[in-house]
Amino acid sequence: MSETKANLPRIAASSYLNSVPLIWSFLRGTKRHDVQLIMDTAPAVCADMLARGDVEAALVPVIEYQRIPKLVIVPGVCVGSRAKVRSVVLVLREGLDDLREVRRVALDSSSRTSVALVQIIFREFLGFEPEWTIVAPDVAAMLKANDAALVIGDPSMTFLRDNVVVYDLAQLWREHTGLGFVFAMWMARDGHTGQIEGIDFVGARDEGVQHAEAIAEHYQNVVGFSCDEIQAYLRDNIAYELDDEMLEGLDLFYRLAHKHGLMPEVQPLRFIAA
Repeated sequence: MSETKANLPRIAASSYLNSVPLIWSFLRGTKRHDVQLIMDTAPAVCADMLARGDVEAALVPVIEYQRIPKLVIVPGVCVGSRAKVRSVVLVLREGLDDLREVRRVALDSSSRTSVALVQIIFREFLGFEPEWTIVAPDVAAMLKANDAALVIGDPSMTFLRDNVVVYDLAQLWREHTGLGFVFAMWMARDGHTGQIEGIDFVGARDEGVQHAEAIAEHYQNVVGFSCDEIQAYLRDNIAYELDDEMLEGLDLFYRLAHKHGLMPEVQPLRFIAA
């Protein structure tokens, strides 16, 4: 790494397709000389990097805002969904089609927000709780010893769907609440925001969204979808603007997570000054 690059602020993000429009500008666009971008497939790892101070900012699962002390949020930007997300799903084993039949769930170890979300769905909306086990995301392996498997990100869109029933978690959330759902946001540690205040995360998002076709062409061989499928996913399933409706959904998620003991308290949202 050059000395110039080493002096740039470090930011971490998942390499999942749903995050790419937020980081495309830093990877290949006009802001590629503004940051050191560190990528990992697991959003949970990005949260740990931020908590340790290994990076100045990270695209972090939203539940971690309430668990990691003294975080602040970059305003206006998120990875979320207003209806059906496609890349956060609960897969039922062959022979089951009703969530009320589920007694044991394998949870994707890459996830933290979606783990909390599926627990809320069972506890709050279905009124019971199955057993949980946390494992690596491999649907076939997960379903050998469990009734259902929570899988997120690219693996959730590429597994074989023969003889299984798939529930979309954002769609379930929408059916029960009428709201969109926020999965991740850019965050930094309070008191350590000086290095990132000049980073244009909103502009990076806008540039990435505008280059959806280029993203699709680059990633079609990675995820095995056509360019048209990838563009439709990024356009129709993923929401990148943290607007009032998404914030309302986030607030409800936090209140329910606290109600069900999934986080210690509900901290008010604190944003980095624009």
